[in-house]
Amino acid sequence: MYQGKRSEPPAPIWRLVAVIALTIVLLAAAVFAVLLIRQSAAQQPQPGQLSPSLPPQSAPAATQELPPDPSLEPTPTATPGQAERILADMTLHEKVCQLFVVQPSDITGTLIVTAAGETTQQALERWPVGGLLYDAKNLVSLDQTHTMLTNSQSYSKIPLILTCDEEGGRVNRLMHTVGTTYIGPMLDYKDQGPDTAADNAKTIAADMRFCGFNMDLAPVADVWSNPENTVIGDRAYSDDFEQAAILVSAAVDGFHRGGVACTLKHFPGHGDTSADSHYGSVYVYKTLDQLRDAEFLPFQAGIDAGADAVMMGHLILPELDDKPALLSHKVVTELLREELGFDGVVITDSLKMQAMTDHYGSGDIAVGAVQAGVDLLLCPQNLDEAVSALTQAVENGAITQERLDESVLRVLRLKINRGIIPAE
Repeated sequence: MYQGKRSEPPAPIWRLVAVIALTIVLLAAAVFAVLLIRQSAAQQPQPGQLSPSLPPQSAPAATQELPPDPSLEPTPTATPGQAERILADMTLHEKVCQLFVVQPSDITGTLIVTAAGETTQQALERWPVGGLLYDAKNLVSLDQTHTMLTNSQSYSKIPLILTCDEEGGRVNRLMHTVGTTYIGPMLDYKDQGPDTAADNAKTIAADMRFCGFNMDLAPVADVWSNPENTVIGDRAYSDDFEQAAILVSAAVDGFHRGGVACTLKHFPGHGDTSADSHYGSVYVYKTLDQLRDAEFLPFQAGIDAGADAVMMGHLILPELDDKPALLSHKVVTELLREELGFDGVVITDSLKMQAMTDHYGSGDIAVGAVQAGVDLLLCPQNLDEAVSALTQAVENGAITQERLDESVLRVLRLKINRGIIPAE
């Protein structure tokens, strides 16, 4: 018997509620995904922006240790005779050690140093060096870096130079580790003028300072005048010598306004070489007049702007000397000091580079460099050998006490003038 199609009963109310709820969840998830993508894109580091790896909880605490604007602070002035009074209380061992800036591992024997405690304290008592150089492997976070540097400083009888290579671009130790403000390669800004060069340097310096650093091994005063040069390349401020002079001078001012000492590098100019001194000897085949008209311009401008230090490159100038520049009295004293008028601290490039280690021992380098007029020796391959050789050279008269004191006083005055040693 045909009864017709049976009608379905109405859907229970809970099914309708479930459908509505699922729809809301899916819409919320879609909105959240869009917001997350936008936030991620906005956090990509751009020149002048804080890197996303910066721990949010660390930034305010570190920043609070800085004045609101370091450029408003007057430059510390050394009390007359303060450096001499410190020098008078130093032993020969303390004077010799004050001429070295080393990596923490060089004195502690620990392969990777990320903290400073009893081992660091004992190491600094044995080796009262002038300063410590940190690499990316030492830096984990802002808080860790600040604590490590603060502790290290507290263990030293004479306050330490605490430094690293923080140029911007591919040569940085903080931007890609603890997340300080990202600044790109200096060459990228070459046409943006001296104000940008100064602002970039001030930003780098202020970030370094709240981490606990007091000196930067920058700016690069080399000019990228040889396209085949890869060791300098975009690290240079310009490929034009006169433009580089203007920008380097501005950068020196920026570093000082940001609160750290700065270092011009690599004298007498590494930008027109085709070889890399990390891996062997490098020659500069230019006449002295050519160097005066070109390579020396940014260095002279930086010196006139008040640069605290000049780093010697591992470069050989055959026209002047057959020895690397840092071992040449003609280059260090006659050119840099007397002709360019620089009376600040002369520091070597790393003495672990093959341009030096392939040909010289640590002791010979230390003695030869100080005899040439160098003040600070950066990371000798064998610190014990270098210290012993310098000590013996002073004791036997190969280096006079007056020559040693001259370099120690320059180091102490840099520390006083930049507030590393509090002025009396």
